[in-house]
Amino acid sequence: MHLNPYGGDAVNLAADLANRRPATAEELADRCEAAGLVLEHPVTPQDVDRVHAVLDAWEKVVDAADEHERAELVNRMLAGSAAYPRLTDHAGSGWHLHYRDDQRSLGAVLFALISVGTALHLVGRGMHRLRRCAVAECVTVFADTSRTGRQRYCSQRCANRDAVRRHRAGRAAESTTGDATEGTVGSATEGAAEGTVGGTTEDAVLREPVRVPLDRHAQDRRESGQLSRGLGRAVRR
Repeated sequence: MHLNPYGGDAVNLAADLANRRPATAEELADRCEAAGLVLEHPVTPQDVDRVHAVLDAWEKVVDAADEHERAELVNRMLAGSAAYPRLTDHAGSGWHLHYRDDQRSLGAVLFALISVGTALHLVGRGMHRLRRCAVAECVTVFADTSRTGRQRYCSQRCANRDAVRRHRAGRAAESTTGDATEGTVGSATEGAAEGTVGGTTEDAVLREPVRVPLDRHAQDRRESGQLSRGLGRAVRR
């Protein structure tokens, strides 16, 4: 496996092995070859045990509380695994760098590969680009190699699951808020109505002068009297 400038291949292999730990030497060998790693020696059960220990240390890097802790943990892995870099063409696939001594077992090779690859990934892409899935019940580890560096989920399935959950939670919150608002508005309206009918409006009605309309005959008599007085004044003139 050639270490690319960002260490993406190495951290992806580490994440794959951490999320599903290899149980046998044969399984470890098959998965490493599938990832593009050239095996120089037969894989043994001791390699499996060594890889499990490496993955234990690597998951502490994943779960680090902050960048400084993460850097310190990676530095410890580098100190225990890496040697001075050297050029090699051991597989006939082109010259590339190794950060380890030659003729090492697979467990030792993976220790150096994962340590150096993780360091390159973090400094090349961002110290935050190594995490677990944002879904609470999912503990899957992934290396964020996205363009934006904002990946939060290990898979589309988890992203969809969390989107549905957040949608339902939002609907439930809106329903609860609506019920509370309806109760508040109803109580306030009733109180305002009671206060208006029992207080302000009633007082206004009592203070308003009472005007009793004249009946029809009384109105006719008033108009007839006014007409007679008008005619009398006209005759005297």
